[in-house]
Amino acid sequence: MKKCPTLPHLIVSFLFISTFLFSLTHAAGGKWELLLKSVGISAMHMQLLHNDRVVMFDRTDFGKSNLSLPNGVCRNNLNDTALKVDCTAHSAEYDVASNNIRPLFVYSDTWCSSGSVNPKGSLVQTGGFNDGDRRVRVFDPCPTCDWKEIEFGLVNRRWYASNHILPDGRQIIIGGTRQFNYEFYPKSEGSMNALSLPFLAETSDGKAIENNLYPFVFLNVDGNLFIFANNRAILFDYVAGKILKTYPTIPGGDPRSYPSTGSAVLLPLKSSKGQAVAAEVLVCGGAPKGSYVNAQKGTFVEALKTCARIKITDANPQWLVEDMPLARVMGDMTLLPNGDVLIINGAGLGTAGWEIGRNPVLNPVVYKPNNAVGSRFEQQNASTIPRMYHSTAVLLRDGRVLVGGSNPHNRYEFSNVLFPTELALEAFSPNYLDSQFASIRPTILSPRSQVKVGYGKKLAIRFSITGKIALDSVSVTMVLPSFTTHSFSMNHRLVVLASEKVKSLGNLKFQVQVTTPASGNLAPSGYYLVYVVHQQIPSAGIWIKIQ
Repeated sequence: MKKCPTLPHLIVSFLFISTFLFSLTHAAGGKWELLLKSVGISAMHMQLLHNDRVVMFDRTDFGKSNLSLPNGVCRNNLNDTALKVDCTAHSAEYDVASNNIRPLFVYSDTWCSSGSVNPKGSLVQTGGFNDGDRRVRVFDPCPTCDWKEIEFGLVNRRWYASNHILPDGRQIIIGGTRQFNYEFYPKSEGSMNALSLPFLAETSDGKAIENNLYPFVFLNVDGNLFIFANNRAILFDYVAGKILKTYPTIPGGDPRSYPSTGSAVLLPLKSSKGQAVAAEVLVCGGAPKGSYVNAQKGTFVEALKTCARIKITDANPQWLVEDMPLARVMGDMTLLPNGDVLIINGAGLGTAGWEIGRNPVLNPVVYKPNNAVGSRFEQQNASTIPRMYHSTAVLLRDGRVLVGGSNPHNRYEFSNVLFPTELALEAFSPNYLDSQFASIRPTILSPRSQVKVGYGKKLAIRFSITGKIALDSVSVTMVLPSFTTHSFSMNHRLVVLASEKVKSLGNLKFQVQVTTPASGNLAPSGYYLVYVVHQQIPSAGIWIKIQ
């Protein structure tokens, strides 16, 4: 006869089960704020610049937007496939401080393009569709600046390509639809042509599906590029045009690149004396093999629930697989100032593409890379706005995450569709911004924002904390803002700076001395956000320019 458990045994079992469940998905947190009901355009691409303004744009062949160009200006473009004359904007600048939108004039089609911020702080944006596929567009951060366009700035057509800023200040543009090659911008002697990258042809699932667009590209700490497409990755010496390492296929073999769109981040790089000793990449979500074809036929397969993590600097790297609380395709991944990763937006069924995503995932998830396996995910409070295909998310200087976009249609569609075109702009505040942490939240006193620093230099950062300080729980992070589109935050990286012991200056003021990155391999030249983090609670950031 089976013996019934006693009350103590039941209590122990309950506590064990409760602890186990809590370790998998912690209690919800974070707050949502509606910033603007409409920015007039669908924020398909977004980039924060060092003047605390966010440049966003969609595509010019949408038809009229809900944001007029100023002073009677119209775009007259005989090549446009929707409107030859359009007096509405398809790009805008969002001023974080004033919560206002300024319309911008973009001439050629930016649909599914890419970009990077150059060392001077200008957004250099490349490619697109139709008359925009070989364009380079430059936006300088000033109160009255607008887009400048270079008609044949690229050698090859770039539609669904990925960009990365390099240690020498150039950007590399990799892949795109039926482009199994890469090129550089700006052009110089020896880099005028596109260069072959057969790996992109090898990872294509064919003309109709592809599954290797918007490849995940990260600058490794050795100066080479980690390139992930479909379900495989390589370490690539872009100077010599040579593959240095082929990584194992991601477990399960399912595709993670567009249109089976997962997302990826380079996890925080911990530096010692300005040098990073290791680098890890995290790839989350996506869609199983065949999902795109099935969705085209009206069958929406559940998205992938797995995240896979790999130490790309290991001699024998292997993937570690974990389950997220929620299956997700078309999610965005954003590095938070304290080193956590926010996974946000997307759908639970289907894939990227027109009308083929279902079951919006409204709850973000925070991934804590330093926690033990089984306790890394924390589900967050839900938004009320579905963010499906063509959604974006970028980190702001104050620690909030700006969320916009969602247009799973070929045009602006606001009625009689399952998921209307979304023009609203929101901010998600992780729980580190809760008022209960005000007393342990640092405030940076010096240096001033926009300060310039060199490589491998000592930098003293002074800050205040009104409550009790834990001297051994202070760190300084340095974040490169992302160009985000199609679930990939291009160029995004976070460096935990090497720091010395915190010292008290009296009157609730403190100082920590850090060492800046030793080279552009760890931190390419340009503008970064620097945060002081105390007990996992970050300050507001300051801008620094490393050069």
